[in-house]
Amino acid sequence: MDARDADLKKELDATLHARRELGEEYDSALVESFLEKVDQRLDGAVERRVRRQLAEQRMTSARDARGPKPTDTWGERFGFGIVSLVLAIPLSAIGGGVADLPGLLVAWTGIVGVNVVQAARTTPGLFRRRQDRDD
Repeated sequence: MDARDADLKKELDATLHARRELGEEYDSALVESFLEKVDQRLDGAVERRVRRQLAEQRMTSARDARGPKPTDTWGERFGFGIVSLVLAIPLSAIGGGVADLPGLLVAWTGIVGVNVVQAARTTPGLFRRRQDRDD
């Protein structure tokens, strides 16, 4: 039993004690007084609950506003892949022509790196471990 319930029990005991002392002619006034106190207690509890729910809704909407937006459509991802492949041709020629195999490897490492970063950005949780995804 918390403090509010204990206070309400004391109020009820005081009301019953006053009824015994004052007699039955004051029953309606005592009951109305007690019910008014109960009503105030309920109003306070409802108000606290509504405030808590509003605060939770605000926090949820604030989190959603900060979260990543799924703005990348299939067409944008496809376009990025095509541009990446088109740019891979001259980058491969330059890298291979200037530094032979090491130059070609550096060029393709960069191409793959850019595509990995793009995939990670558009697909949250792509590189998370399998155990984490199952939880």
